[in-house]
Amino acid sequence: MDSFTISLFLTLSFIAAAAGQNSPQDFLGGHNRVRAEVGIPPLEWNATVADYAQKRSDDCNQELSMGPYGENLFMGQGQVSAVDTVSVWASERPNYDHASNTCKGGSCLHYTQVVWRASTQLGCALQPCRNGWIFVICNYQPPRNYDGERP
Repeated sequence: MDSFTISLFLTLSFIAAAAGQNSPQDFLGGHNRVRAEVGIPPLEWNATVADYAQKRSDDCNQELSMGPYGENLFMGQGQVSAVDTVSVWASERPNYDHASNTCKGGSCLHYTQVVWRASTQLGCALQPCRNGWIFVICNYQPPRNYDGERP
């Protein structure tokens, strides 16, 4: 094999591996591991919700959409993956005080969205932005995570 063929193979293998870290199964797996830890049923992938997430991510707008779905947003640099993103959201768990149903010591709303019992379907997108950042959005159906309600 010549060096060009080897280089091409390695490049394509790297691209496939990177894409594999951001598949629907990767997003679902991350979410469902966190949900299982607290006894919440798993989410299912919804292509319509994922299409909405992809359209929302295309312009890399970091503002919540207030659209028809629940929503978590993440911006990062470098190697950003589905699993890493969900882990960041899940890391807010210690800030959620179940007894008072409030966030204490920091943000917890990303975490509560991940474990919201009424949400049953998920759609996510990961979008490289022109400024070099990576924008990740996950949308949840039905929408919940309302102030004053328990996840």
